[in-house]
Amino acid sequence: MKKVSFAEFGGPDVLELVDAEEPHAGPGLIRIAVRAAGVNPVDWRVREGQVLKAHPLELPSGVGLDAAGVVDEVGEGVEGIAVGDPVFGEGASTYAEFAVLSAWALMPEGLSFEEAAGYPSVVETALRVIGQTGVEPGQTLLVSGASGGVGSAVLQIARERGITVIGTAGAANLDYLRDLGALATTYGEGWVERVRRLGRPDAALDLAGSGVIPELVELTGDPGRVVSIADLGAPDHGVLFSGTAGSVPDALAEARDLIERGKLHIPVAKSYTLAEAAAAHIDSQAGHTRGRRVILV
Repeated sequence: MKKVSFAEFGGPDVLELVDAEEPHAGPGLIRIAVRAAGVNPVDWRVREGQVLKAHPLELPSGVGLDAAGVVDEVGEGVEGIAVGDPVFGEGASTYAEFAVLSAWALMPEGLSFEEAAGYPSVVETALRVIGQTGVEPGQTLLVSGASGGVGSAVLQIARERGITVIGTAGAANLDYLRDLGALATTYGEGWVERVRRLGRPDAALDLAGSGVIPELVELTGDPGRVVSIADLGAPDHGVLFSGTAGSVPDALAEARDLIERGKLHIPVAKSYTLAEAAAAHIDSQAGHTRGRRVILV
């Protein structure tokens, strides 16, 4: 089978499309014929060697956590799923023609594989970090870097829970944030005052890692109400860096419910082939994404 792999840590150029042995589903796991794989910032952070504590690996290593596809092997002890079922979920080395998943759910009705691949890690992360901030219905959540996949999910989940969201993004994405129910303003010089004019945040999320942790602490008045998924220096400011997943099966079940009720939709910003994985990482690292990036297999 074809698989994207890297033999050393480094930039996008270390990614190679190689011939590899097919993986197989062990006990409690399933294997899918991959139709699409989600592109997440954690993918290139792992490739660079940034987050090895949360994602230990041996080189050479495959790439990717999220995927959607068709079940073609069911491991011992797995119930409620059968060969031929369309699923989306999380596993390892998903930039490949076949991948083993450790968490999965049946795909929501009406969703394409391309769309479904963009949800698993994004929704798990959004649910996790909303919970970690302690923000409650009726309060206000500030989201820095709100137009990407996780931000898109946070805005919609928060709105469903009765939480007001202030989101920052580039000027081109402000209408997108407003369409998702957020109060929106641009980042850059003067952004703190622009946020204050929109409301007083009770909690804040750093989704972009753009060096704004001190300002988020200032705006909320409490480092314990700020969470980052993108700035490894967050603990230096007393802020939680959230890098370890919670319950992915629970997140997939909630994602499926929200999608089927029309409460969650994350657009696909751009799709790539397996051979274009390096380009996908370059674009992901550049930021300014509206929605999700995926690799079609």
